[in-house]
Amino acid sequence: MNHNILVVDIGTQSLKASVISSEGEILCFHQIKYERPYLSPKEGYAEQNPEYYLQKLCEATRILKDESSELMSSVQAMTIVDFRDSSVILDKNDKPIRDSILWLDQRIVRLKNKNLKLWEKMLFTIVGMKDTVKYNSERTASFWLKKYEKESWEKMKTYAPIGAYFNKRVTDQLVVSSADCVGHFPINFKQGKWLIKGHPKYDVFGIPRKSLPKLVPVGNVIGYVTEDFSKQSCIPNGIPLYASGSDKACETFGNGCIDKRQASISLGTACTIDVVDQKYSEPETFLPSYQAPYKGSYDLEIQVYRGLWMITWFEEQFASQDRVDAEKCGISLEDYLEKQIEKIKPGSDGLVLQPYWGPGLKRPNAKGSIVGFSAVHTRFHIYRAILEGIAFALREGLEEIICKTKTMPDYLVVSGGGSRNLTMLKIIADVFGIEVRQSALTESSTIGGAMSVFLADGTFSCPKEACENMVKQGMVVKPNAENHRIYDDLYRKVYLKMYPSMAKLYQNIKDFYLENAGE
Repeated sequence: MNHNILVVDIGTQSLKASVISSEGEILCFHQIKYERPYLSPKEGYAEQNPEYYLQKLCEATRILKDESSELMSSVQAMTIVDFRDSSVILDKNDKPIRDSILWLDQRIVRLKNKNLKLWEKMLFTIVGMKDTVKYNSERTASFWLKKYEKESWEKMKTYAPIGAYFNKRVTDQLVVSSADCVGHFPINFKQGKWLIKGHPKYDVFGIPRKSLPKLVPVGNVIGYVTEDFSKQSCIPNGIPLYASGSDKACETFGNGCIDKRQASISLGTACTIDVVDQKYSEPETFLPSYQAPYKGSYDLEIQVYRGLWMITWFEEQFASQDRVDAEKCGISLEDYLEKQIEKIKPGSDGLVLQPYWGPGLKRPNAKGSIVGFSAVHTRFHIYRAILEGIAFALREGLEEIICKTKTMPDYLVVSGGGSRNLTMLKIIADVFGIEVRQSALTESSTIGGAMSVFLADGTFSCPKEACENMVKQGMVVKPNAENHRIYDDLYRKVYLKMYPSMAKLYQNIKDFYLENAGE
């Protein structure tokens, strides 16, 4: 049966609403970029009122209704694809008590390893994660709220992934998909169930079991659009809201990556490399594989936390004159910078960057590093080194995943805003030494969300059939053998040795910051 699906993709920087056909066509589309993606009441904080996203959702769907009334009326189901690892605390009336603490929040709980209580040390040892567990506990919103906002914590009835709140507002059902609980929540990813009290990992999060929302399997109907929300949004009243998956999992599916012979790279605010496997495993400590947006598969993922955010950082800090020059040339800043780095040889003349501009799970104390400076280097070398550093980190992530899957992917599919950068695609192909296929659309997560619904409602019988009908790919970039040799040499002899060589220095930097930073 042929019918149309409404997909709302709630991202960190913008919201996209699309009507999608079972042929993979985006029939109508509207994107709203947030005026303020997040609020920072203090340095490193990243918060947002969850209602803000609902307002933008309604704004986008009303515009779709105005511009494409017939298509919106044809919608028979919807799904919401949202960012992960962001929480909302609700009172007894299911109202937010405070703004949501978002996934990119970097507030620091000032606890020292040496001051750990004996029971804490024992717990971390039992869990098998030691300092990594402590670090994750410290950056978990639940622990921060209990320590610094006791009044808010005491008012709390429900502690939920932000997606659960979206579902509640749309359908009046406080329910969330087990495939949408990626991040700091006590969930058994293999079974798609909340952990029970007594499990060592349960205690790490400190969230009462009774405070967690109801979980449903991916593909289930969460509920139906209420009359009230239909009036606010112009979404057809009574259509089902399906449980799909998180943004990166849907993006992987939308890239056509459904087994371990392909790897999906997302170049966004956070950059990730994902491989799908039917077998559950944990590619990295405290980062288990999570459920794909369809039943029977798991998504193994390694993340470069700040990813292309580093490009924004570079542009803000170093590219003010380049912006002026780009305008004179009548091109975008990104195109101007790309032209400049085309002149630089692979390896940035010996300048090597590790992209730890944000916290990592495996190396919580690591900081961003650039080594190899000499008189030959310019700001454009730094820009190219950022792109190369991201590619190195993604390759390192894939190697960790391969240790679990025992399979080298035949090719990479790249999506996200950064996939429009041809130089970046070439760098990735050369660093990995395998073929890169560009996603034809930047909205791969939207397509993946729609595919999840079409699988659930029986339009397609299996993920392969969904991919054959809906996935579209763009250009193909093959690796340059000589460039791969250069990058491989730099990766093994320099990049992989940087962190072990500087780990103690990173700890010293952290100690210095904690001792000298104000509360």
